[in-house]
Amino acid sequence: MPDIFTPFRKKVESSSQPRKPLTVGELKKGVSGIRSDAIPSLEELGLEKRQIDQRSVLQFKGGETAALDRLTEYIWTKKLIATYKETRNGLIGGDYSSKFSPWLMNGCLSPRTVYAEIKKFENSIQSNDSTYWLVFELLWRDFFKFLSIKVGNSLFFPGGPRAVEKVWSTDVRRFNLWRDGKTGHPFVDANMRELEQSGWMSNRGRQNVASFLTKDMGIDWRLGAEWFESELIDYDVSSNWGNWTYSAGVGSDPRENRYFNIQKQSRDYDPQGEFCRLWLPELRNIPGPAVHAPWLLSTADLERFQVQLGIDYPIAFKSLFHRENQHTPGRKGRSHGKRSQGMRYPAKGKF
Repeated sequence: MPDIFTPFRKKVESSSQPRKPLTVGELKKGVSGIRSDAIPSLEELGLEKRQIDQRSVLQFKGGETAALDRLTEYIWTKKLIATYKETRNGLIGGDYSSKFSPWLMNGCLSPRTVYAEIKKFENSIQSNDSTYWLVFELLWRDFFKFLSIKVGNSLFFPGGPRAVEKVWSTDVRRFNLWRDGKTGHPFVDANMRELEQSGWMSNRGRQNVASFLTKDMGIDWRLGAEWFESELIDYDVSSNWGNWTYSAGVGSDPRENRYFNIQKQSRDYDPQGEFCRLWLPELRNIPGPAVHAPWLLSTADLERFQVQLGIDYPIAFKSLFHRENQHTPGRKGRSHGKRSQGMRYPAKGKF
């Protein structure tokens, strides 16, 4: 099992073939002699029923029926798979990516079924870079599954699978700015509020907020991984923790110290600021790309847009990455410690 994705992908693509989905026979409607009681409601279980935020990318529903409906809609009805590679970095709405992950994670949808439908589409409609790219993403999912088995508990250690020696901060106040979407950096804050309100965040958003927490804020990456674990509707142990080790520079990423420039990313992927204004209503009056850097606006413009920095919207957190002018690579060494026990952040929401 290679430690890096590309050798893994090449090996899999050249020497293996996914098995066909199993066919399911007719299911009996019931079994005699067994009592069936009503499924208790969330309220009966002592849990609060949360309303679905209308800004959510999809109104996710559980179960195989909903999963297969989404599969049919995405591949066959709308044929969105034909443009997946071009749209996959979107931020708003249900069509920019497949959104299969919540159903895959819960076992409502089999990756073999997804693969089989993609192949049917390629053979009957169109085969292009986009159809391949969705299979490519399924391979990433498999890669992290196998890698987590290989590296074991080191996936949860501060130094990750590579045993990188680095001093991480566990500053609660600083972490809470990130968690609550109050860093003062609109692209980060919008993504974090989308996560808290809807349980979803785009892949582009996940990479950016993870980079910001670990590189710009210097916070222990495991705190971020745990927050994602508690909030994501598509949380998967291997994919979540594996991706966080990548972002933190302690995983098997061939590019050490991968860094995302938030200002560049926000202007590349939210050029007119629509996503930021969607999730940050306090900035809704700031037009166009100016919303990405409210600290650059004049006092007169801020008054005109009804934004008072430090009151209506936070003062921007000053990046440690830029303050130090460089990020010193960690040295390989022995990593001690378990998953971040004893460094939990303050309770909020569902905790």
